[in-house]
Amino acid sequence: MKLGRGGIREIEFTAQVLQLIWGGRDPGLRDPTTLGALAALAAAGRIERRAAADLADAYVFLRNLEHRLQMVADRQTHRLPEDEPGLARIASFMGFASRDEFAAAFLGHLGRVERHYGNFFEAAPALTGAAEASGNLVFTGVEDDPETSATLKRMGFADPASVSAMIRGWHHGRPRATRSERARELLTELMPNLLAAFARQSNPEQALARFDAVLSRLPAGVQMLSLFRRNPALLDRVAGILGAAPQLANHLAHNAAALDGLLAGSVSPAGADPSACLPALVKDARHLEEALESARRLATERKFEIDAAALEGQLDVDVAGELRADLADAAIAALLPRVSADFAERFGRIAGGAMAVVAFGKLGGREMLPGSDLDLVLLYDHDVDAGESSGGRRGLAPSEYFLRLAPQVVAAITAPGAEGRLWEVDMRLRPSGNKGPVAIRLAALEQYHRENAWTWERMALTRARAVAGPPALKRRINEVLRASMVKPGAAAVALADATAMRLRMLKELPAEGPWDVKAMPGGLIEVEFIAQALQLVHAPAEPRVLATTTRLALARLGQHGFLPAAEVETLIAADRLWRTIIGMVRLTIGKSRDMALPAPAAAALLRSVAQLPGPAPVDLSAVHAQMREVAAEVRAIFERRVGSLGPVG
Repeated sequence: MKLGRGGIREIEFTAQVLQLIWGGRDPGLRDPTTLGALAALAAAGRIERRAAADLADAYVFLRNLEHRLQMVADRQTHRLPEDEPGLARIASFMGFASRDEFAAAFLGHLGRVERHYGNFFEAAPALTGAAEASGNLVFTGVEDDPETSATLKRMGFADPASVSAMIRGWHHGRPRATRSERARELLTELMPNLLAAFARQSNPEQALARFDAVLSRLPAGVQMLSLFRRNPALLDRVAGILGAAPQLANHLAHNAAALDGLLAGSVSPAGADPSACLPALVKDARHLEEALESARRLATERKFEIDAAALEGQLDVDVAGELRADLADAAIAALLPRVSADFAERFGRIAGGAMAVVAFGKLGGREMLPGSDLDLVLLYDHDVDAGESSGGRRGLAPSEYFLRLAPQVVAAITAPGAEGRLWEVDMRLRPSGNKGPVAIRLAALEQYHRENAWTWERMALTRARAVAGPPALKRRINEVLRASMVKPGAAAVALADATAMRLRMLKELPAEGPWDVKAMPGGLIEVEFIAQALQLVHAPAEPRVLATTTRLALARLGQHGFLPAAEVETLIAADRLWRTIIGMVRLTIGKSRDMALPAPAAAALLRSVAQLPGPAPVDLSAVHAQMREVAAEVRAIFERRVGSLGPVG
């Protein structure tokens, strides 16, 4: 019952192997006990909860049985008695009324453990060859095989000769990943399914060429090819990403570890969030640079997982935006104390001093899109009578201390490493913009917004929230932000200023092509301006209209009677449509001045727009018509509620 099938060793091996796979990223999985490891793996979503429960129940049962066997035998043993009286005695000792009841429970546990262990380590799907790939697939020679060319043509490859040449290069060991005999064996076994997966893409040759780029950058191919052999669904996901999203394909080509995230399965808001382990990962690092690399690795992989799930239609734009914001929140909140502690080793600490990070824009509103940068402001405070810092190798005056600390916080987020950089940071929303100090004392920010802030700066405050720093300082910051938005004096000019600002943007920053639905007339900016300007107008009388997320702010304006229900519904739908389009365009083509889209990008866009309420568009022409209609509705509401801009062109 220890070394046999379904025994203790199979439970321990399952927990230990999964810890080896995932524990490098998540310190919370490094539990030395089997039961603790199973619980942590289940909580982190690395093993199904039912499987973890079955293994834990069996482990407790088998350990209790082991102890009783050794008590009876008065020696170390793991074998059940083979005689009837001995079995009956053990059954009674375990609390069963009969040998048969004990046997049923014992064999039930063994069977469940064996099944889960086999699912993890033994059962590989049979690769009999996809139906699309029926026919010759021979790539080991030096010339094209006519029957293989015919098979490739039949599968949908327009240029069989180039495909054959590429795959022959793999078999001949051109990429380092396929130079081992085992890698080539796996490649031969996988070839029918691999080609079938890429043939299903709208541009098979292009997708396969991107896979060739991935393969060429791998130091070894056995691991990835083994993953594909055991997980055909993973191969399909990779083919789909490589076929539709060049930017994600490029990431996959440079970061083979991203496959781990795809292997973990779908991304769900109800599932375990890998970013939850960031604080422990950063805290356990031996030095700051190791902490930064750990954060970059986890964040890079997580961003890829979210973007891939959004591309595939697993996540709608609201959920994806919240998950991206949660990741950024977790990374900033984990890094700020580590950077501050590293700084304090050199310069000590200021009495009562602390720094916090305030997020604006898409991060503040928890509406982050693929490639969104972070609009941040760094605030600090300290005791009124605080002098130079103490406890370090050199003391600094309070203002100099925080002005030196702030760039190091920004650098932690923006500095490139082996895994790339975490995010780009935009700090233009601080008082005086890029010309002002990198860090601002909270009292100075409060005074600025009380006496000197422009309307556009107060509009930006509607999406501001403190995301990192000591809890007491964050609470005070949020109180200051709220007080700045409910000030009655500035409400009278909010609508006129918002209208003037939008007119200036239309003139000086026009839309860059037909898919720039953010800047276009009636686009996302106008939806956001409506929400922000109306919050400034009505918050002094009714602070409950304030919300950092645009769709929630619009809903609250409607709930309190400041917007008709029909207009709220129209604006929230427009907000989702514009963010959905922006997200899919960024993932698939980036910027484009061409109304036509490549087939993979068009398919991804249609799939994502079809998830929104209302009739699903059947083609891009229907999407264009929907865009024109929605833009006209948004512009009409802007003119009714904010100010006159002129008709949508």
